[in-house]
Amino acid sequence: MIVGVPKEIKTDEDRVGLLPVGARTLIEAGHTVLIEAAAGEGAGVPDVDYIEAGASVVATAGEIFAEAELIVKVKEPQTDELGLIREGQIVFTYFHFAASAELTNGFAATNAIAVAYETVTDEEGRLPLLIPMSEIAGRMAVQEGAKYLEKPQGGRGVLLGGLPGVAPADVVIIGAGVVGLNAARIAAGMGASVHLVDVNIHALRHAEAMMPANVSTYMSNSYNLERLVPAADLLICAVLVPGARAPKLVSRQMVQSMKQGAVIVDVAVDQGGGVETMRVTTHSDPVFVEEGVLHCGVANLPGGVPRTATIALNNATFPYVLKLANQGWEEACRTDVGLAHGLNIIRGKVTHRGVAEATGLSFHPLAFDTVTT
Repeated sequence: MIVGVPKEIKTDEDRVGLLPVGARTLIEAGHTVLIEAAAGEGAGVPDVDYIEAGASVVATAGEIFAEAELIVKVKEPQTDELGLIREGQIVFTYFHFAASAELTNGFAATNAIAVAYETVTDEEGRLPLLIPMSEIAGRMAVQEGAKYLEKPQGGRGVLLGGLPGVAPADVVIIGAGVVGLNAARIAAGMGASVHLVDVNIHALRHAEAMMPANVSTYMSNSYNLERLVPAADLLICAVLVPGARAPKLVSRQMVQSMKQGAVIVDVAVDQGGGVETMRVTTHSDPVFVEEGVLHCGVANLPGGVPRTATIALNNATFPYVLKLANQGWEEACRTDVGLAHGLNIIRGKVTHRGVAEATGLSFHPLAFDTVTT
């Protein structure tokens, strides 16, 4: 199979979908690998490393999309890329279709195959291709929040950990999944007073068992949120519904109740966001002020550390890339139910229920006897 890796063109995105070690393994398995020139430079991977691995470096994305049977990316296809995708081509990347009916319709019109990193599952029902980026995003959410709490950045001028005789900042984290737990661990390590909220009592028990004493846990309900949100110096939204839009748990009224100069980091923004006042921002223009509160809605937080993120992402995605190349998407998904869960759109038909419900499009169940979505 011909595997193509274009350079990412989304704003402030420097990760790359395939490392030279992966290219070498694919070539040793009998496949051809095409890399767009400079695709890896933002992550510290020069073209010469791909050439030494046996890949062919080509000048343009057009050449990649024209020849490759399998496209391996990091972020969802941008408008210019949608026009290059061919019928029947496999595109393996983060799509987050539920957040954009426009993207969903645009990709469906290509009659290609969308395999979404964010809905692939493993044998235990986890999201193995989302986990490493969620780990980074959770840690970075605290890092970014701490920075924007500084007065020169427009924040309240609060140090997360406080000092002897000075109370620490209150950090409220909604969601005790991978993002939330990583955020809680970093915030707690910095000495903040951390309040972790989730709807799942089992997740809270797990968090209680592993977290230090400065992390408190709460059930997620309107009563608790209306008490916790106004007291937050830093609010991190880390809610995920796989393949679907994030629920709006923080209303404008709650944001209005927050302290002037408080900070919100919404890690769920790429799935529509969990904060009513939030919108997508970029690394080059990361924050805006609404209701006197700083909002950070960077949809690709891990893109801020592209070298770390690229290695972590490739560690997770490459076994699936190799499987798709070796077997083709139909056989690979027929024999791997978890990979089949990554099938979001097949030749114009939405095959993931969460995406269909979020975008108002018709849902077409997979024909595989052993697969459910």
